Amino acid sequence: MPTTDHDRTHEALSPEECLFLLGTTTVGRVAYTEGALPAIRPVSFALRDQEVLIPALAGSRFLEAFRGSVVAFEADDYDAEKRTGWVVSVVGTAHVLDAPAEPPSPDLVVVAVRLGIVQGWRTSLPT
Repeated sequence: MPTTDHDRTHEALSPEECLFLLGTTTVGRVAYTEGALPAIRPVSFALRDQEVLIPALAGSRFLEAFRGSVVAFEADDYDAEKRTGWVVSVVGTAHVLDAPAEPPSPDLVVVAVRLGIVQGWRTSLPT
């Protein structure tokens, strides 16, 4: 957001509020380059220690697009009926970690996206 709705209020969010909102949801989208073309994929995620953590299968070709690459991550919450909500985006360098699984799983790794540029918007009803 902001949306193109001219009958709504749009406000930029502080970095602190962006991080708070990211902590309230567990599904987002990651944008990356695959074969020199843009790609976007819905993913589950967690926020920890200035990184967005995205679980992935160890053998996935999805991982090759993330090793040392700059990617974008986005999460949001939107009420379609009221046309209100928020969006937070993160741009940062990605790297692949071994997954801290309990019990350990050799099939799972984690893509970590460092919090570089963090920005967000809220769209609400006018007051």
